[in-house]
Amino acid sequence: MIKFIIFLFIIIAYNSSLVAMEKKPYHHLSDGTFRNPEGSPVRSKDVKFSYRQFTKEKKKIDLTVPKEHVVDKKKVLSDLEKYKNEDYIAWIGHATFLIKLGETTIITDPVFSKNAGPLIFGPDRFTEPALKLNEIPKTDLFLLTHNHYDHQDMATIRRYPYKDSKVLVPLNLGKYFTPYRFKDVNEMDWYQEIKVNNDLKVTLLPAVHWSKRSLTDTNKTLWGNFLIEYKDKKILFACDTGYGNIYKELGEKYGPIDLTMINIGAYNFKPMFDKSIYHTTPEEALNVAQDLKSRKVMGTHWGTFVLSLEPIMEPPVRFKASAEKYGFKKEDAIIFKIGEIAPLNDIISK
Repeated sequence: MIKFIIFLFIIIAYNSSLVAMEKKPYHHLSDGTFRNPEGSPVRSKDVKFSYRQFTKEKKKIDLTVPKEHVVDKKKVLSDLEKYKNEDYIAWIGHATFLIKLGETTIITDPVFSKNAGPLIFGPDRFTEPALKLNEIPKTDLFLLTHNHYDHQDMATIRRYPYKDSKVLVPLNLGKYFTPYRFKDVNEMDWYQEIKVNNDLKVTLLPAVHWSKRSLTDTNKTLWGNFLIEYKDKKILFACDTGYGNIYKELGEKYGPIDLTMINIGAYNFKPMFDKSIYHTTPEEALNVAQDLKSRKVMGTHWGTFVLSLEPIMEPPVRFKASAEKYGFKKEDAIIFKIGEIAPLNDIISK
């Protein structure tokens, strides 16, 4: 009788684990790591990255920054005051933006350090942030898309002046905030929604990317795009992402999007290999926006760090030049200067 009970217990436990496995979303793997949406591109085994060769090629890049790429600090501060009672978007640099919606000011992937890496390592900025960390206006919502060093900057997180900001992060990233007195940290899985207030809702959506900060944590934290819904407007702030079939699905479910803010830099790795599958080219960024049924698309993630081997000012040129091929007017493919601030209505209604 005892043997029968033990056998029955084993069968029940086994069937329960099977049910649990069946219910587990595709992007959750049994070892606790994550993967990209089904049908996403997969990195070829033939791709070989060489730090030595990358460093050699990187030295050939001209880092001369055109004056028109950066707004003067006095004007940035003046424009912040000018638009303080309006909804606006401001580019601080790279993937760091301020997005003011009603009474809520959002900051995205804030990086204010001089380099994107641990301690003194990693690529140095070739353009300064538009504002110093102690100069930014009070924020209410802190969005972090993933854990790469050019997005998750621990020096910024430790020194962040507004620890009462509500923090939204993909799964397993909360541990980077709670030791530093952040009071409201929320981990999210793909498709999870958080209502911030009566006018503002944020949903974490899939992206084609990956995560890693050390030799032992590859894909142990999730990554994702943030869909920001404010009254009757929809803004998608993209995680670093490559192109994938998932965007057609997201377009059907969540589109049309008023403004897609998406990476257009860090794609070229020739002569080592052609391109990164985890960062869209300017053309692929437009394709993602097209799949999302976007009215406007803004290029992000360029003009700040050398993360790949294309010329530093090539992404916006290609982005604008290809807009019409993907169904956008050239003026609908938006390029900001670092430090530029514009009212949201002006951006999405042009």
